[in-house]
Amino acid sequence: MVTAFTPATHIRCNSPRILPSFVPASNSKSAKVVSWNAASNYVKLQVGPGGFSGKPLVVRKPWMKRASILRCGTMEEIAAEKSLIEKDAKGRMEKTIETLKSNFMSIRTGRANPAMLDKVQVDYYGTPVSLKSIAQISTPDASSLMVQPYDKSSLKAVEKAIVSSDLGLTPNNDGDVIRLTLPQLTSERRKELSKIVAKQAEEGKVAIRNIRRDAIKSYEKLEKEKKLSEDNVKDFSNDLQKVTDEYMKKIDSLFKQKEKVYEHSDHF
Repeated sequence: MVTAFTPATHIRCNSPRILPSFVPASNSKSAKVVSWNAASNYVKLQVGPGGFSGKPLVVRKPWMKRASILRCGTMEEIAAEKSLIEKDAKGRMEKTIETLKSNFMSIRTGRANPAMLDKVQVDYYGTPVSLKSIAQISTPDASSLMVQPYDKSSLKAVEKAIVSSDLGLTPNNDGDVIRLTLPQLTSERRKELSKIVAKQAEEGKVAIRNIRRDAIKSYEKLEKEKKLSEDNVKDFSNDLQKVTDEYMKKIDSLFKQKEKVYEHSDHF
């Protein structure tokens, strides 16, 4: 079948940036291309009065020769990429859980515990350092703490740091050591501490979500580099969500355990 073209025939071009090559039959001496005119997604072919030969018009599509081929890695390479990213995410999530545990331990409960002072920072000769790194902390009994700095000249700085903390404790400095007596937890104070615990638990969950987001970004980056396919990214993201859910449950469990402490303040 021969397609007839008028002097103003419009031919649809799939790519406005690539013009197809029109090749008349070799024995066509009358056909004469006068001009090409590209407008939007169409190519306008102007021909002379002689027209084309009776043979079909051949249209070459150079962009089909350079068809985009997605080359992903081998199964082993894809598995290795997933393992590396997932391992990093799990490691960071585990550190988040450990940090949360440490934070919970530093919040006062019904009994004295040296961990209550873990977050206290002391201005030691112009440098902020943790209290536990410059002093020995002990529990003479269930309701008191004793802080003995290795350097007695830092007693004043230690005392100031404890007062400035949110522990609600009044230090007793006798010139050698600092003693801290834990007052009985009131109902109001228990509620305040419970809110602090809830806030820290939520901050832990936000950290876990951010780690998940970073891991997914790593997968998407590999997809752009043609190392992973779109399906790979979807599958890996689903697997990562399962890991995320596991760590969310761990945070909920830690929170419930700590919350029970304030319901029964006589227990640590």
